[in-house]
Amino acid sequence: MSRIASLVCAVALVACVPPAPVPAERLPHFKPLAGPAPRIALVLGSGGPRGFAHIGVLKVLEEMGIHPDLIVGSSVGAMVGVLYAAGYDAPALERLATQLNMLRFYELREVLKKPATGAPIEAYVDQKLEGRTLEELRIPVGIAVTRLPDRKLVVFDRGDAGLAVRASAADPDNFEPVRIGDAMYVDGDELSPVPIRVAREMGARFVIAVDVSAYVETTPPGVPQAWIDKDARRARQIRAEAPEADVMLHPDIGYYAGINKEYRRRVIGLAEAYTRKRMPQIRAALAAFEARAPAATAPLSPGAARRGR
Repeated sequence: MSRIASLVCAVALVACVPPAPVPAERLPHFKPLAGPAPRIALVLGSGGPRGFAHIGVLKVLEEMGIHPDLIVGSSVGAMVGVLYAAGYDAPALERLATQLNMLRFYELREVLKKPATGAPIEAYVDQKLEGRTLEELRIPVGIAVTRLPDRKLVVFDRGDAGLAVRASAADPDNFEPVRIGDAMYVDGDELSPVPIRVAREMGARFVIAVDVSAYVETTPPGVPQAWIDKDARRARQIRAEAPEADVMLHPDIGYYAGINKEYRRRVIGLAEAYTRKRMPQIRAALAAFEARAPAATAPLSPGAARRGR
């Protein structure tokens, strides 16, 4: 049997049943948070398989006793974020990551050189959340997506979690746009790889942002120009939002991404070691925030009410 035929068979065996259409009342949407503004927000950036590094950061933040009141994510950061918000702590996420069979996310159409639908991503998230919607998670979440054709950044914090994550991770180079209601959506990375401003507009008072993108200055020779251009675009967008974060974490996990278990373990370890070295700065920033924070909780940002409309 040829290698292609073998891959086709493997993909067919692990392919999940496409998720059922999401009822209209369960479609992802946005509704401003009610009550006190979130004290600490954790913003998890895009990066495909590089997103395994988020787990290493979470391990250290948990050790420090830092527990976010809001999680905002883009693309793979949205997936890690909703799992964390659902109650999977860092050790549980690490177990999921190391035990994960990546073939479950491949689709037969990819073998035929067609864009993936992302349906396996939706099914995986909904399975792990046992069907809970975004508003039913333990921690409030905001998922950044790019709406077509006006290319407006939209945030989902209500409705079907799997569909919202699927839309946020729909990289136009590899996935079809995702229809939600009357609009089509693609990867949140297109407009906000690390959606710090979203966290601020949702009322966050202290923001810890995690960027797992490649360091552009260490780009190896021979990389395709399309990759270089995408890295440069992403770096510009992140730089524009970074000043609005109280803590900006950017672990160097190497340029090339992978999907095997060795890669997953390696980037989790690298991100953990990096964050551990940054513990004094994180503590200092948090202490400074606590010193200047007013006794009364600040109201939610008016900008939050505009999100998702």
